[in-house]
Amino acid sequence: MLFVRHQDLLKRLVAELLGIGHGSVGQFEVTNTEMPPELLSGKFCRLDINMIADGQRVNLEIQVRNEGGYLERAPFHWAKLYSSALPGGDDYRNMPRTVIISSLDFNLFE
Repeated sequence: MLFVRHQDLLKRLVAELLGIGHGSVGQFEVTNTEMPPELLSGKFCRLDINMIADGQRVNLEIQVRNEGGYLERAPFHWAKLYSSALPGGDDYRNMPRTVIISSLDFNLFE
């Protein structure tokens, strides 16, 4: 909820993770927000945020429960974001860098 209500904090976090200037975070869209009304501990929580930062497409996913299939789902989301970046007829060499940042509250690997 902090990132949704204070998007400047989110932009600063992403800029820091990517090693770019804070002012470089351009288009910004919060999608697929599923938030608990009161208690995070007993509820499911996932937040996907799409943005353009310094010409790069970025998807930040925050997830607190392992629903399974994350290793398969992450590349799928990356591919959708990457493939949507090029308007029809444009040169493939113009494809922007596309990054997924995952903040998971569970162990993905043993």
